[in-house]
Amino acid sequence: MSPQQTAHDALHEVQSGFQSKVKSFDNPVRHPLLFIYEIIQWQFQLFFDVFQWFADKWFSPTPPGPSTRLGRPKVAIIGAGITGVTSAAHCIGHGFDVVIFEAGDENSLGGIWSKVNNTSSLQIHSFMYRFHPSVKWQHGYPDRQQIISQVRQLWERYGLDTRTKFNTKVEKVYKDEKGRWVINNPANGRFEGVIAAVGTCGDPKMPRIDSMDKFKNPIYHSSQLTGVDAKGKSMVIIGGGASAVEALEYASEEGASKIYILSRSDKWIIPRNWVIDILLSLNIWGQETMLSVIPEALLKKFFYRDLQDLAPTDKGIFMDTPMVNSDVMDKLRSGQAEWIRCDIEGFAENGVLVNKRDKGVPKGGPGKHINIESDMVVMATGYKRPSLSFLPDDCFKEPYGPPNWYLQTFPPQHPSISAINCTYLSAIGTVGNWHIGIYTRILLMFLVDPLTRPSTFWMERWIDMTKLLKATSPTGAFDFFTYLELIWWFVFCVTINPFRWKWVTFVFFGLGYALPKHVVTAEDKIRNGVGFSEADEEGKDVGKSF
Repeated sequence: MSPQQTAHDALHEVQSGFQSKVKSFDNPVRHPLLFIYEIIQWQFQLFFDVFQWFADKWFSPTPPGPSTRLGRPKVAIIGAGITGVTSAAHCIGHGFDVVIFEAGDENSLGGIWSKVNNTSSLQIHSFMYRFHPSVKWQHGYPDRQQIISQVRQLWERYGLDTRTKFNTKVEKVYKDEKGRWVINNPANGRFEGVIAAVGTCGDPKMPRIDSMDKFKNPIYHSSQLTGVDAKGKSMVIIGGGASAVEALEYASEEGASKIYILSRSDKWIIPRNWVIDILLSLNIWGQETMLSVIPEALLKKFFYRDLQDLAPTDKGIFMDTPMVNSDVMDKLRSGQAEWIRCDIEGFAENGVLVNKRDKGVPKGGPGKHINIESDMVVMATGYKRPSLSFLPDDCFKEPYGPPNWYLQTFPPQHPSISAINCTYLSAIGTVGNWHIGIYTRILLMFLVDPLTRPSTFWMERWIDMTKLLKATSPTGAFDFFTYLELIWWFVFCVTINPFRWKWVTFVFFGLGYALPKHVVTAEDKIRNGVGFSEADEEGKDVGKSF
C-alpha cells in the first residue's frame, strides 16, 4: 500500500470516528453543560491518541530483527512484571542482550496485574502510566485485561518470549573471577549488569486474626474475588488502602447490599483526576512543607466536603501514598458503603468484632465494642514485599541499605546493579511511567562509559546530600518522594558529571546512542595512546567517576 493510500485511510478513519462521536453527544440545547463537558473530554482523548502515536514513533526503540546479533554488555533482569518487561525491551531496543528470570510460570507475566481481580483497573489516568513509549491505551483508566495485553504485546514485540526463563527463582547473585555477574549458577550465563525488578507486591498477605475459625461465612483475600457472588449480600472489607478500594469497586459492581470498610487509620484520598494528580506530584521538595496546607485544605473543602471527618489529622498528604479514587466518596455519601475507624478485636459467628474509635483517638485507644454482621469478609491486607536478599550482602551495609541507595535504586557498592521500582515505600506519582526507561538507560550508560560510572564514595555523598536536603521531612529522606523530585534526581545525576553530558538525549529520551558510544571509543583510544590501560579491564562494576 502506498504512503498516500495509508494517509487517506488514516484520515478516513479519523473522520468516521469524529462523526460517530458527534452523534453520541447529548443535545446541546437540553443539556448544555453536559455537552460542553463531553466536547472537552473528546478533545482530550483526541490529543491523547495523537500523543500516543507520536510517542511511539519518536521514542520507541526499534525491535531487533530475527537475525540481529545483540552485543554486550549483557543484562540479567529479575522479574517479568511491568518493570522487568519494560526495562528488557529498552535494553533489547538499544542493542543489548538480556535474559529475564521469573520465579512463576508464564501466567505470572505482568507481575501484580496477573494476580488481581478481573474488575481491577488503573486508579490513575493512563497518561501517567506510560511504562513504554509504544503502549497504546484505549481508555483513560484501562482494566486488568488491557494492561496485561499491553505487557504481553511488548514482551512479544521485542522478542523477549525467547529470552525469558520461567519457573526460575533467583536465590543469589554473585561475581565470577572476571567480575561478571552470575545468577544462581554459571549455567544461566554471565552478565555485566543486573536489573532487579521484583516490585513491591509479592504473594497475598493474609494475617491471622483471633477467632477467624468461628466465622461461619466465607473469607477471601482482596485479590481472589473474581467469580465471587456478592449480589444482595453484605461485605466487610478489612483494610483501608488501595486493596480496599479495589474490593469496594468489585462489591459495588456485583451489587452488594451493604459494604463496610474497617480501617485502623485515616488515609488521604485524592480524586481520580489526572490534572490534580499531576499537580500534587509537582512538589519538588518531596516532603511536607508549610505550603502543604494549601492542597490539603483544598481537598477537604472541595473533595471531602461533608466527609472531612475521614481526612487525616496526624499526617500530611506528602507523608504516605494516597488512595486515588472518586467513587469511594459517592458510595459513602449514598450509604452503600460505610467507613469505620476501628481496631479489629476478632471474629464472631456472623460478623467481625471491632473497637470503633472517634477521630483523633490513636490505635488501641478507647472506643465502643461492636459486632459488624456480614455475609462475607474480604481481607484487603495487601501483599508481602518481595525480598532483595539475593543481591550481594554489601548492598545492605548500613547506613546505605535500601531505600537509601543512589537514585534510590543503585547500591553504592555496585553501579552495575539497579533495583528499579523495588525499594520505594511511599510516593505521589506512578511506578509505571517514563522513569523505568530512564533508570534502564542510566544503567546502560554506566556499563558502556566508564567515565560516567560513579565510585562508591560519590554515590554515598549523593545519598548524604539528599538526606541533608530533606532533614526537616517528617519521614525518612527516601521513605517518600514525588515524581518531580525523581526528575530532579535524574537531572542532577546527568548534569553534575561533564562526561555524562553527551548522554543527555539518550538517558532522557532514548535517542542518540551511537554518537556518545563513538565518543567513548575515541576516549579509550586516547587513554591507550598515553599509556593508560582500557578503562573497563577491571570490570563494569567498578566506578571511579563522580
